[in-house]
Amino acid sequence: MILAASAAMLLGLTAYARQAESDERPVRIIFLCDLHVSPETEAAERLREAVAQINRTAADAVIVAGDLTNEGSDDELRYVKSILDLIALPTYVIPGNHEDNWSQSACRTFDALWGRDRFAFEVRGTLFAGINCGPYMKMGDGHVKHEDLAWLDSLLMHNPGKRVVSVNHYPLTDDIDDWEDYADVLVRYRTAAHLCGHYHTYKRYRSAGIDGLINRSLHMPGPYGDYGYTLIEISRDTLRQWNVPLGEEPSIVEAFAVDDSVKPAAAREDAAWEQPAGYSIELLHRDEASIFTRIGIDRRRLYFGNSLGRAKALRKRDGRELWSMQTDGPLFSRPAPAGRDVIVPASDGRLLWISARGGRIRAEHTGRGPYVADGVVRGGVLYQGGFKSFEAVDTRTRRLLWVYGGVGNYCQAAPSVTSRDIVFGAWDTFLHSLDPATGKGLWRWNNGNGVRLYSPGNCSPAVIGDKVFIVAPDRFMTAIDRRTGKTVWRVKDRTVRESLGVSADSTTVYARTMDGELIAVDATADTYSLRWVTDLTFGYEHTPCIVIESLGTVYAASRRGMVAAVDAATGRLLWVRRLGRSAVNGFERDDDGTVYLSLIEGTVWRISRTAAHDK
Repeated sequence: MILAASAAMLLGLTAYARQAESDERPVRIIFLCDLHVSPETEAAERLREAVAQINRTAADAVIVAGDLTNEGSDDELRYVKSILDLIALPTYVIPGNHEDNWSQSACRTFDALWGRDRFAFEVRGTLFAGINCGPYMKMGDGHVKHEDLAWLDSLLMHNPGKRVVSVNHYPLTDDIDDWEDYADVLVRYRTAAHLCGHYHTYKRYRSAGIDGLINRSLHMPGPYGDYGYTLIEISRDTLRQWNVPLGEEPSIVEAFAVDDSVKPAAAREDAAWEQPAGYSIELLHRDEASIFTRIGIDRRRLYFGNSLGRAKALRKRDGRELWSMQTDGPLFSRPAPAGRDVIVPASDGRLLWISARGGRIRAEHTGRGPYVADGVVRGGVLYQGGFKSFEAVDTRTRRLLWVYGGVGNYCQAAPSVTSRDIVFGAWDTFLHSLDPATGKGLWRWNNGNGVRLYSPGNCSPAVIGDKVFIVAPDRFMTAIDRRTGKTVWRVKDRTVRESLGVSADSTTVYARTMDGELIAVDATADTYSLRWVTDLTFGYEHTPCIVIESLGTVYAASRRGMVAAVDAATGRLLWVRRLGRSAVNGFERDDDGTVYLSLIEGTVWRISRTAAHDK
């Protein structure tokens, strides 16, 4: 009888309005997540129905916790916002992985529409804090940016004694690579619960002493009704989670005593390791922000960009920061050294020519950005992918040489550039081949699937001899005729995905699999032919990190900061070391064979061979 009466009160404003205006009233939050709405779909119509039902519901606010869309496109975001704007209650929105991973605007449109990708609001002494999770512009685990953790800590510190409810798209578990840093902030305050979605189901768990609630998606066939949302009710001592199907009676999912005590941070120690014999691994730089770019290299300096939009130069010798230059948005593209300048493709849509020595902007070109792809400089020309275009720019005169407009979405990975052709993928389902002199399209290849998320969008193609090799999210390795664009062979033997490399002698293609293996494939054969397979001991993998060979060693990396070295000739695993907890963005090889890499958590490393190895 009590549950039935409570369920009836969830809908209808009258009963709620009659309650006494005091701090004893429970806090009621409508929780929506995993909408996955595209224009003119059934999900869109059901969201409209949900909004109409919410507007008849007694609640204090609405939280929308990510995956509003399928592809994160600007059109989808604007369309979903037009529906959510019909909600009469105060509404707070954060993105999910579908907005952060496949954003044509480099995540800028979400901020333009909702003001920020985080929120904070208070209801009768309970403070709700929502924060973004990534992964940012490439497949990977969730990641909370350094600056967002600092904001959260400052917010809670300046609201002492308040009960806290944390909100993210992901649960407070190892779905987020730096979840322990996230938890370390929350346990210092009166955190009552962590609310999330992502898994399209209901589940209660406990992490770092904090109760977590995973919530339903808008569309969730099964015992909870095909379409619906969640209502969270928090009283002085109890939290209740209700499933609210569209047009049906709500039902309680969880009810438990609130534990908002301050808890001790978990004791953690980073794994200690010894230098591998014959190699030196050095930490050169630890940044104040997250790093999403690979490293650009010239004779004296290393270059990268961070999540605060700062392009930076480090002295190669010792990692000392030489300069920092601010742009208008987080940086995702590797800075491209070009003589006295370094060219920074920025997410604000500009190509910036920056003095390599002093960090001063010499010139800028408003191009076809926002830029998230790595550009390549060859023969004094920058070849750069953008949004629905690919362009060639003279690095000395800064003159636009040509633009190829046959791209249906944005470019993300570095192209392969030779005097004969330019080959690159995009999130339009196609691999493109262009004439480098004119930008004229030579051919384009499709895997037979029209789903954009299976595109070769974040795979740097390996061009060897008369073939082009790719490994896309469809988990096939494909060899394509370089002249005609026709498929030579296509094999789903191993779970390859977006991590590819070429041997120093251009006879072998390397690929890291989703099972944590490294495979070597004969690039000269007319059919798929494995040379060797090595278990890297990574376990499950999905980070799109290139594989590189240097001085006879092949390097591959994981989503959790592990780097493996493999003998190129035999496939023998030489060593594995954990350099951090987040994904490796990519490797770069210097002229002397030294390898540089960056991790998303904000570190830059160098791997070099020692005299002991040479002996």
